Amino acid sequence: MRVGLTGGIGSGKSEVARIFAELGAFVIDTDELAREAVAPHSDGLMEIARLWPQVVVRGALDRAALAEIVFNDPSARAELNAIVHPHVRRLALEREQHAKTGQLIVHVVPLLFETGYAEIVDKTILVIAPEAERVARVTQRDRVEESHVRARMAAQISPEAARARADFTIDNDGDLAHLRERARAVYEALA
Repeated sequence: MRVGLTGGIGSGKSEVARIFAELGAFVIDTDELAREAVAPHSDGLMEIARLWPQVVVRGALDRAALAEIVFNDPSARAELNAIVHPHVRRLALEREQHAKTGQLIVHVVPLLFETGYAEIVDKTILVIAPEAERVARVTQRDRVEESHVRARMAAQISPEAARARADFTIDNDGDLAHLRERARAVYEALA
C-alpha cells in the first residue's frame, strides 16, 4: 500500500515518518528527492535557471534566493511546483522499487494536496499541531524569523482544509509518547 503523509511546516510529519520507519514502513522523503531534482547539472535546475537565472550561483541553486521569490508570489510558486514535482514523483516511484513485498510505503509530501500528489497514493495521513507550536519549532530549528515561517505556512493548505481531505489525522498536540501512540494506531490501521 502506498500512503501519503503530510502536514504543515513544523507539524511533526518528519517525526511521524521516523516512527513509521521504526515500525517497518519504507519511507520516501520527497523533500530529499526535491533537492535531488534540482541538484547541479539536473534537468530541474536547468528549468529553474531559465525562469530565474539569478537563483543559480556557480552552478548550484541558491535556495534562500528562490524561497524569497516563490513564497512571496503564488504564481512563481506554481511555476516552481510545475518544474519540481514531476521530477520528484518520478524519483519517488523509482525508490519504491526498493521496498520489500508487502511493506507499507510512506511518501512524506509537504504539499500532498496542493500538488495533486494525493492522487497517486492509496491513503492520506495528515499531521497537525497548534500554530504557535509550529512557529516556535521552525523558528528555532531553522533559525529564521517568524514572518518567514508564517509566509511558508500561508503557502500551504490550511490544516482545516487538509483535515477534510485526509483519510487519517494525527494530532501532534502532546509529548512524544502521545505522538508515538497516535502514529502507531494509524500505522496498525494501515498495515
